[in-house]
Amino acid sequence: MIQNVLRCLVAFAAMLLLAVEPAFAISRIKDVASLQSGRENQLIGYGLVVGLQGTGDSLRSSPFTEQSLRAMLQNLGISTQGGESRSKNIAAVLVTANLPPFASPGSRIDVTVGSLGDSTSLRGGTLVMTSLSGADGQIYAVAQGSVVVTGFSAQGQAASVQQGVTTAGRVPNGAIIERELPAKFKDGVNLTLQLRNPDFSTAVGMADTINRYASHRYGGRIAEARDSQTVVIDRPKMADLAKLMADIENLEIQTDTPARVVVNERTGTIVIGQDVRIAPVAVSFGTLTVQVTETPTVVQPAPFSRGETAVEPNTNIQAQQTGGTVAMLNGSNLRSLVSGLNSIGVKPDGIISILQGIKTAGALQAELVLQ
Repeated sequence: MIQNVLRCLVAFAAMLLLAVEPAFAISRIKDVASLQSGRENQLIGYGLVVGLQGTGDSLRSSPFTEQSLRAMLQNLGISTQGGESRSKNIAAVLVTANLPPFASPGSRIDVTVGSLGDSTSLRGGTLVMTSLSGADGQIYAVAQGSVVVTGFSAQGQAASVQQGVTTAGRVPNGAIIERELPAKFKDGVNLTLQLRNPDFSTAVGMADTINRYASHRYGGRIAEARDSQTVVIDRPKMADLAKLMADIENLEIQTDTPARVVVNERTGTIVIGQDVRIAPVAVSFGTLTVQVTETPTVVQPAPFSRGETAVEPNTNIQAQQTGGTVAMLNGSNLRSLVSGLNSIGVKPDGIISILQGIKTAGALQAELVLQ
């Protein structure tokens, strides 16, 4: 009997916990922040894609492609003096990649290629050996391999169809890293964590969580929130930075974000944050539709008369207004706000207009971001 009562109490407590909406989200530090010294670096290079089926650059319209082709053949020991190439199987491309943090020579990364000339498709092409340089001008990787294009196009004499982009593609694992970054992780004296979404509450909470861990492990405070985005961690004596970072990045913290409503008018997408509130406000929404129809009438003259055939215009205009009901909105939480907007019975474009009007009236307690 006592066990049954305890089970009922546990189930009731679980229901209460599920019914309460948490104001904060629990996340690991590795999911909300990144190591400053462990950021990615961008690489760029210029190369050629060969093996295209007549969809490459027109060498007359893209002279840089012909110059690159001649330079490549000369490096291979083939003389091109006095010759004129009309090949349509080659295209000049720009190659980009992201060098991951702590990448070592010999590892591979993905690269992205995009056409520079008037090529119509890179499908079936092969990227020729291309050097990838960083912002300092040093070569950090070399790319080569088959280009994967997801889009396709087909064309006939009277019709054509195209899906996706055929002038850009990827080379999976197409670049080999040849040089590592000069900075070493363990050479630093501290760790700097940068929040992906800057917020003072989250930064201070992260520093407090790290200090509680450090007080238990090392006997002192090691973290300080410098601003809304940066948390600096001093290296304890005799502590290994890699082990320290592995322990810190798995600590769980409460993340907080400002109240924000993101609206994309092109797609009709509306994203409402957890902490968005609306003061009591009355909203009326109505749609006015005006339809103009032209039905001209041809008027014929009487038989054996000298009249002329004329066209008599006939215009029909209809105006229709829907909606117009007044609804009360009081968004004390996200669930009641969504229920109130749905109760008006309008489409996403109408909700966008309503949110803009509520913001102008000063009743929307959130930032309205229009995309």
